[in-house]
Amino acid sequence: MGLTSCAHEELMSRLVDSVKEISGFSSSRGFIGKIQGDLVRRITLLSPFFEELIDVNVELKEDQIAGFEVMRIALDSSLELFRSVNGGSKLFQIFDRDSVVQKFHNMTVEIEAALSQIPYDKIEVSEEVREQVQLLHFQFKRAKERREEYDIQLSHDLAMAEDVMDPDPNILKRLSQELQLSTIDELKKESHAIHEYFLSYDGDPDDCFERMSSLLKKLVDFVTMESSDPDPSTGNRIISRHRSPVIPEYFRCPISLELMKDPVIVSTGQTYERSSIQKWLDAGHKTCPKSQETLLHAGLTPNYVLKSLIALWCESNGIELPQNQGSCRTTKTGGSSSSDCDRTFVFSLLEKLANGTTEQQRAAAGELRLLAKRNVDNRVCIAEAGAIPLLVELLSSPDPRTQEHSVTALLNLSINEGNKGAIVDAGAITDIVEVLKNGSMEARENAAATLFSLSVIDENKVAIGAAGAIQALISLLEEGTRRGKKDAATAIFNLCIYQGNKSRAVKGGIVDPLTRLLKDAGGGMVDEALAILAILSTNQEGKAAIAEAESIPVLVEIIRTGSPRNRENAAAILWYLCIGNMERLNVAREVGADVALKELTENGTDRAKRKAASLLELIQQTEVVAVSTVP
Repeated sequence: MGLTSCAHEELMSRLVDSVKEISGFSSSRGFIGKIQGDLVRRITLLSPFFEELIDVNVELKEDQIAGFEVMRIALDSSLELFRSVNGGSKLFQIFDRDSVVQKFHNMTVEIEAALSQIPYDKIEVSEEVREQVQLLHFQFKRAKERREEYDIQLSHDLAMAEDVMDPDPNILKRLSQELQLSTIDELKKESHAIHEYFLSYDGDPDDCFERMSSLLKKLVDFVTMESSDPDPSTGNRIISRHRSPVIPEYFRCPISLELMKDPVIVSTGQTYERSSIQKWLDAGHKTCPKSQETLLHAGLTPNYVLKSLIALWCESNGIELPQNQGSCRTTKTGGSSSSDCDRTFVFSLLEKLANGTTEQQRAAAGELRLLAKRNVDNRVCIAEAGAIPLLVELLSSPDPRTQEHSVTALLNLSINEGNKGAIVDAGAITDIVEVLKNGSMEARENAAATLFSLSVIDENKVAIGAAGAIQALISLLEEGTRRGKKDAATAIFNLCIYQGNKSRAVKGGIVDPLTRLLKDAGGGMVDEALAILAILSTNQEGKAAIAEAESIPVLVEIIRTGSPRNRENAAAILWYLCIGNMERLNVAREVGADVALKELTENGTDRAKRKAASLLELIQQTEVVAVSTVP
């Protein structure tokens, strides 16, 4: 039975609209421009096919429409990739270019797979259009098999720009052109993009942040000098570097025109010195001084990227770094500055958490997330200001991004031992488990990491297990990204140190997914799976479940070929399974455990040697019994 005409037209119209929007990304330049341009060009050539299906009102059967649904999903994913690449930080993309290129390749694979499911040779369209689709399908197949070659010049320029304190201007010029960061406005947008990226970044940002900031600073210096030096000759440019340094316009506050010491971003995306813009706002103004746009809110977001760039510029030009008098900076023993936590700013964020709009709550939670990540003193400052109960309350926010920011802020705060108790006392465990069950994938992963952090305290292991976390962690172990699986596994291992949680994990069905992870050597989860099975094998229920999962052959193979730590854990699990159980000993012997164990007694860790020797003795005893019972 065919689709209704209305449903058919709606699907085809959506495909046409997606292709039209994608075609708008064809003019992209820079290091990703060719890859993106080729993909956009091929996708755009699909439009006549979809349009003709609308024009002639071809009736499609249910088995034919499936391929178009797959194509719709593929085009939606392509759009998301194009928006991400064209709207994000260019510096991050170049540092992560292998991943970016792989994403484009994955999109080519998805679209080719969708074309393979569309029976275009059986659909009534013109011969010209059919031939075009056939040719296009062939091009996608070729592109799928082809890998993009590295741009050697770009890799060389990037390495030189990073490694050399004062790179060749020609290198910086090529990089600025390749990255489309040739003007001050483009560099401002890049600074804002970096800031937004690190606001939502989940790993440790220090190394990546410093690399991006350092390179951005060099590009800012180069572009500023290019725009202010009327003589482009190298000689004049070198001479100009020995004159008194000219403060880049980008580092000056648009209001005071002075070098900024505490740059902040207003809702329009413009950056100002905090004291200057605060005076403007206190005077009752509701607009952005530079753009004259109406401010959506009066919140001020610290521009850490620009602040870092200014510090680097001051240091390289021998200028004393301007100090922000409004910050509650403290000095640790040894004299190192430890905190950039502005208490007034933190309190303004808490006010937005408590009484702000959804957008304000989201932005405030994101800022606290970033602040809590930066250093120890910020975590203390934020907790003392009373942020924890408000963040716990926002774990139930209907806005997914606010929920992600809140659980990640709590994760970062929990790194401080003194904050763990305050988080639990605020009733966070139940809400974190709820996020673990029903949040976005990012929120679920960070919820798992938060539970692990809290479970370091023994009494919390009991409360977390009783709140239903184990089953939710098992689900994440099966469904999550590689990082999510590792977060889930780490939390499960720590929780299962408590005996009661071992039973919960076994009853929750954890053994089967762990066994699958053991068999998937390329999945990167063998270490974690073995560690959890080792701790579960000390439990009677766990021991029975592991044996029922037919894991003995896998364990013997790991004893034979695994890493020293994994061989040790596999031997320990096998020992617990076989002790006092003749049937399991026979299974182990049949799959060659004796040979693997003998080798382990010679080359394993001390614990592995002990377990292997004990198992060998048991296996030898079964062989004696078997021989004596032969008639």
